[in-house]
Amino acid sequence: MSNTPVSSSVRAPLSRLEQRDAFIARHVGPNPAETAKMLAAIGAPTLDALIDQTVPAAIRLPAPLPLGAAKPEHEALAELRSIAQKNVVKKSLIGMGYYGTHTPAVILRNVMENPGWYTAYTPYQAEISQGRLEALLNYQQMVIDLTGLELANASLLDEATAAAEAMTMARRISKSKANAFFIDEACFPQTIDVVRTRATYFGFELVFGPAARAADHDVFGALLQYPNERGEIADLGDTIAALKAKGAVTAVASDLMALVLLKSPGAMGADIALGSAQRFGVSMGFGGPHAAFFATREANVRAMPGRIIGVSKDARGKTALRMTLQTREQHIRREKANSNICTSQVLLANMAGFYAVYHGPEGLRTIAARIHRLAAILAEGLRRGGFAVPTAAFFDTLQVGTGSRTGKITAACEAAGFNLRKVSDNTLGVSVDETTTAADIAAVLQCFGATTDIAALDAVVAANGGAIPPALLREDAILKHPVFTMHRTEHQMLRYLKKLQNRDLALDHSMISLGSCTMKLNATSEMIPVTWPEFANMHPFAPREQVAGCLEMIEGLADYLRAVTGFPAICMQPNSGAQGEYAGLVAIARYHASRGEGHRNVCLIPKSAHGTNPATAQMCGMEVVVVACDDKGNVEVADLREKAARHVDRLAALMITYPSTHGVFEEAIREICAIVHEHGGQVYMDGANLNAQVGLTSPAHIGADVSHMNLHKTFCIPHGGGGPGMGPIGLAAHLAPFMADHAVAATGGEDRPNKGQGAVSAAPFGSASILPISWMYIAMMGGEGLKQATQAAILNANYIANRLADHYPVLYTGSQGRVAHECILDVRPIKAATGISEVDIAKRLMDYGFHAPTMSFPVAGTIMVEPTESEDLGELDRFIDAMISIRNEIREIEAGRWAAEDNPLKNAPHTQADFLGDWARSYTREQAVFPLSWVAENKFWPSVNRIDDVYGDRNLFCACVPMEDYAG
Repeated sequence: MSNTPVSSSVRAPLSRLEQRDAFIARHVGPNPAETAKMLAAIGAPTLDALIDQTVPAAIRLPAPLPLGAAKPEHEALAELRSIAQKNVVKKSLIGMGYYGTHTPAVILRNVMENPGWYTAYTPYQAEISQGRLEALLNYQQMVIDLTGLELANASLLDEATAAAEAMTMARRISKSKANAFFIDEACFPQTIDVVRTRATYFGFELVFGPAARAADHDVFGALLQYPNERGEIADLGDTIAALKAKGAVTAVASDLMALVLLKSPGAMGADIALGSAQRFGVSMGFGGPHAAFFATREANVRAMPGRIIGVSKDARGKTALRMTLQTREQHIRREKANSNICTSQVLLANMAGFYAVYHGPEGLRTIAARIHRLAAILAEGLRRGGFAVPTAAFFDTLQVGTGSRTGKITAACEAAGFNLRKVSDNTLGVSVDETTTAADIAAVLQCFGATTDIAALDAVVAANGGAIPPALLREDAILKHPVFTMHRTEHQMLRYLKKLQNRDLALDHSMISLGSCTMKLNATSEMIPVTWPEFANMHPFAPREQVAGCLEMIEGLADYLRAVTGFPAICMQPNSGAQGEYAGLVAIARYHASRGEGHRNVCLIPKSAHGTNPATAQMCGMEVVVVACDDKGNVEVADLREKAARHVDRLAALMITYPSTHGVFEEAIREICAIVHEHGGQVYMDGANLNAQVGLTSPAHIGADVSHMNLHKTFCIPHGGGGPGMGPIGLAAHLAPFMADHAVAATGGEDRPNKGQGAVSAAPFGSASILPISWMYIAMMGGEGLKQATQAAILNANYIANRLADHYPVLYTGSQGRVAHECILDVRPIKAATGISEVDIAKRLMDYGFHAPTMSFPVAGTIMVEPTESEDLGELDRFIDAMISIRNEIREIEAGRWAAEDNPLKNAPHTQADFLGDWARSYTREQAVFPLSWVAENKFWPSVNRIDDVYGDRNLFCACVPMEDYAG
């Protein structure tokens, strides 16, 4: 356009000047000239011809996606803003695990809104992830200190699913032979809902009762809430001791802000502590995303779910961080894994950890004490107003007997701008948080018709010492590590955040070509609505009439996803891809049970499947039967048919990824679906590779019954360093009645087909506050733009495969020699000849400024490359040049010019210390750190050398290390 004469622009019709589809070109990397060049390189006459050679004709959609035209960025934002303004945002006093909080502005701007933090990938390549690993270690230390336990993980998905994980962990480590699990009847109702769903498919019996009576039952474990849903606090030590004496494991669901003041679960003898870190600076967001915390005794480390950050050493002996004990995880242990968790809530865990760093122990004590003081003032005022407040000992929540005045008081509070929790027709619940003011307390007391003299009430409460019994006040110090006291000024905090960001390679530096983990553009216009107060400050259990904007946005996105997948029903509740898998298999299990076929429990899974698939199947009580793949990477249809026939009476489902995990569109996919249906099973399509289907085919059109959609992959929600994610599922009509509902807030109207079905996540719509990202993406792309994105993803992958084929064999291709949106490069011959492995190539890529592709999945000794549609030809060529340069370095080893153990690959990555220090290697410093001329223009320096994984696992240390260790 820059070379177009001005005269042609001023004479052009208005329609040509509108640029209504301009965003498509901003999202899709290759422009028309680059596309033509790439097509010529791979020998395809047109983009349509390439797609015809790649995607089987039998599954192609007969018509364009039924979506509207692309919207300009400003129009999409204006439309979504008008929807958001239909919400009525009141101050929430509902509580129930969701509280108002102040996100420190320096964290909001420099972490949550910063692509250096939100576009980073899971820290599997630790040498270029030291910043977020340190942030997560801070988070773990914070959780360890506040829970009084020895070990914490780097977050789970939400409090309710963390409680479900605690139940299954209790079963793994309990000495009791019982099959029953006790649940405190005063747990949050949404937690009970999720745990009940999880227990059903593990076959556990649930026993409910008062926490004090837990040890009266023969159970393998117990879940207690402290403070409980009524706001009550009590010393659980005797109950925990009695349970322990019977061999049972005790998990305590708690509140981090309360634990700033209260005796810790660890001090009371708990084995596990869990809860939500939401109120540490993360908005309610209509339910999420929020980091769930999870802590335990160190002896239980190998049974703990989720990721754990640990301390190790690099090749120079320098302290370095990494994800520890990864052999516990689903991608390795598969159906024997502790859980199916793949995405955690890293971005939110980092924010919570930084909140503690920002405020420090004194700041947190002040915030917690103020919250408690305001709650105690409220309780005193209500009692003086003649109301029964049965909650005697509490932190921030109390329940009030309101009798026949319940409706009148609720209406008065809403009119004054406050939402209270309606516990029953004669009881209201009130929770105070960081955002509550003394004026708010006075206004609420006025709505109750009680005294509003806050100063007088404060004097009485202060003299009485509040409502926390002295025996429940914590006596130990918290947050003693210097990191929590070093950053008191904003300058210090800003520089600390920037220092950590500089240690991480994210999408704001270069492409991240991870196969099966799509890392595409997360456009700024998509991210902006997340922090709008109409979405960010909404409680997930706010009255339905106040959340019209949220519901309209969610239903609008559901309509978009119906168009993309072909399914009539969409469930928005799962808050990760693995949760989507679980929700889909649960729907299948419920469907079979409804037909009197609850005995169907065999799940067929191809050998190439994601590790989450078999882990999810075992969580649903299913027996995994592995289906073979042929030499071309396709499902071996004969083996599938034989196993479907063998298990015909018990066949529940097939879990299959499409295009396959091997990066190919299998031509027999419809036959595969038909075989499963013929033998009484349902087809679950793993949506990990849905980004290669959109606009060309769809799960429903292919023949699947249910599929999850990784919104954090296909639909542009960023990875955030390992989370958040969203994994909604699309379902065929016959499965719609069996998708998740919610015990507290319904997922639809009274006529919803799934009414009463158990929940799989804590909030009715999962991590709802990030759904605007996908809404914006689809609105700005339109149906045609989404199809172009898919075509460009396939073009980019084939371009890389074609240009690298002479250097690294491409393991699998389709019948016409094409790959789908990703390709697998075989490193095994190189390793056999030289000893250079896929790990060495991954580490060497860091010296070129790139994050490595996926290593050894789905085939050991390979790397899987997925460029995504958002990378332009220049970036693709830089990556290709780097890979060819590395291959030429390997040829130097093959020729004997570099020794097998002294070469740039074995010593990679190279740091500034290498470049500036003594040098006695067989290659030059320049070859080490500036291997191609353009690397110096935007050099990324890894902050540590190659990390010793074995040392880290053998010398387990998962808390903050002394500051001098970092300096060394």
